[in-house]
Amino acid sequence: MSGDRAAALRAPDPGAVEAAARHIEGLAERTPTIPFGDLEDVWLKLESLQPIGSFKLRGAANAMKVAGEEAVRNGVVTASAGNMAQGVAWCARRLGVGCRVVAPEHAPTVKVNAIQELGAQVTLVPFDRWWQALEERSYPGIDGHFLHPFADPEVMAGNATIGLEILQEIEEVDTILVPFGGGGLACGIAAIAKAMRPGIRVLACEVETAAPLTAALTAQRPVEVPYQPSFVDGIGSRRVFDEMWPLIRELIDGTLVVTLRQVRDAVRRLANERSVIAEGAGAVPVAAALAAAPGSLGRTVCVVSGGNLDPRVLVDILYGGEADRSDRATDRPSGA
Repeated sequence: MSGDRAAALRAPDPGAVEAAARHIEGLAERTPTIPFGDLEDVWLKLESLQPIGSFKLRGAANAMKVAGEEAVRNGVVTASAGNMAQGVAWCARRLGVGCRVVAPEHAPTVKVNAIQELGAQVTLVPFDRWWQALEERSYPGIDGHFLHPFADPEVMAGNATIGLEILQEIEEVDTILVPFGGGGLACGIAAIAKAMRPGIRVLACEVETAAPLTAALTAQRPVEVPYQPSFVDGIGSRRVFDEMWPLIRELIDGTLVVTLRQVRDAVRRLANERSVIAEGAGAVPVAAALAAAPGSLGRTVCVVSGGNLDPRVLVDILYGGEADRSDRATDRPSGA
């Protein structure tokens, strides 16, 4: 990744976010924001209700719309083994264009199958080579318009429509809790939230088994951290993506880190109390809200980013099992 590219990456402004809201209309859902039962002043933004079960549809739809029909005529390419790949494949199928996905070779079979069911061609490569594809935004022999899963202004503008909807629906929001993957979701939401309501806090939520942003904020630069795969497979990596670091440092107010047990408890409570199925990453903000000292966050909205949880893992969690030991995630960077 070049320094020029990092310097050129900018957060979306309100005009870009409003345009994104128009672009994704009819493709992505305007999801509900609901109170979390008896937990006072905590609300849930249910991106788990998107057609692909994830917020990633917003960014993929906006980026493809802005690119234009001519740019995507020969197909689209992304580097992902999870929700972004499904978002790009879903949009590509709607447009009648091809979709090719570069994925790490140890990607969960259930996710690879879901991507292929949407009509995408999946190429499995070693982890390091896959990471290189993210950095270079290309892969030899695979042609098409490349869509980065998070380090892209149009993807972030699409993601930011979540923040726009939250602030249109909920008055006097003090804090928005967002799962931290690659940073495209957190930065997109933070950009529009701070433009609309200066003083609002946007906190990035991580799991203790893979918390690169917390380490980076402490060190004031991206650093390598230990990484333990778990059922929380939508976020977490060894390092903050260098290209995103300047934006993250500018926009994100801090981090909250939770344990796997706290995430399991949040998944369980969401299912039992609100009939909401959240994947691990989507439950992390709720786990953080539950762990926070009463009143410390003020009126809070938790972004439930997705609901693509393996049914076997859900059953294990609901019946008190240790899901993280039986559903190991792919060794891949977050947000992809």
